[in-house]
Amino acid sequence: MIEFLSMSGYAAYVWPSVGLGIALLLLNIHWARRLHGQAKSEARRRLAAGREA
Repeated sequence: MIEFLSMSGYAAYVWPSVGLGIALLLLNIHWARRLHGQAKSEARRRLAAGREA
């Protein structure tokens, strides 16, 4: 297991890259959900405004 984690001496490059990749994926999911929620709120607001007019 230690051999796998050390990645034949490349662990200093591999693990930060894996961590950065996972962090970016999680941020992308977070931003997409937030923007989707904002878009839904805006659509509901516009729908409600259209019904009043």
